[in-house]
Amino acid sequence: MASSTRGGRGDVKGFFRQRKKSGGIAKPKGKKSSPIHSAVFGSDVAQPPAVLVSHASLDLTDDYDDNEEMLRQFDMNMKYGPCLGMTRLARWERAHSLGLNPPKDVERLLRQAKVRSDCLWDARV
Repeated sequence: MASSTRGGRGDVKGFFRQRKKSGGIAKPKGKKSSPIHSAVFGSDVAQPPAVLVSHASLDLTDDYDDNEEMLRQFDMNMKYGPCLGMTRLARWERAHSLGLNPPKDVERLLRQAKVRSDCLWDARV
């Protein structure tokens, strides 16, 4: 079966030739202004910092000591099971009763020191 071509080319571009009305790419006539509160590179509009509030403290500037760091590591260790919906001490006791050998230092901190009893992920997910 013979195929007919227009313009002498035997491919699809030759068959469906496009003709532009103007000689090239049209340039925009006027300068478009960006919205007042847009986040654009070079914009002088200041954006507020990202704020996540948990228990009335900013997460980005939340300072904590070594004890809290140890408890956060305990919260992030999935070896001892999920921590949502329960206190840190309840999670430690559950892990102990299941024979998962949670750290004794964490139990000591939770029973003696004044630390947050809720887990790191509480009220965040």
